[in-house]
Amino acid sequence: MIDIIGGEDILFKLVNDFYDLVETVPEGKNIKKLHLRGHGLNHVRAEQFNFLSGFLGGRRHFEEKHGHMNVKLMHAHVPISLKDAEDWMACMGMAFDKNGLQGPEIDMLRESLRSVALLLVNDLKSWGE
Repeated sequence: MIDIIGGEDILFKLVNDFYDLVETVPEGKNIKKLHLRGHGLNHVRAEQFNFLSGFLGGRRHFEEKHGHMNVKLMHAHVPISLKDAEDWMACMGMAFDKNGLQGPEIDMLRESLRSVALLLVNDLKSWGE
């Protein structure tokens, strides 16, 4: 899939466009807030690139650095609602569109990312929300 989207250069642009959207569009407001509770947006820009590279079949930068690619474990400390997952997908969809990523393979990628985003939705009651 990394070759289909255009390689690491396009992935880098996609991730940065995504986080630019997170910082500016209404759908990104809570995603930004959640990241600012943690290591911040600059950190997550790099780690998102690292993760997605391996997820898309390219070099597994995240695994090389952290020893795993367990997305559920990475987000276990973050209260993620269904709305957050859908907002994440909305921002990623806008970034895909901005980069001209379309077609049947991209539609399959969108569905795969949506499945992962929904997997991260957790029990907000345990967070007092």
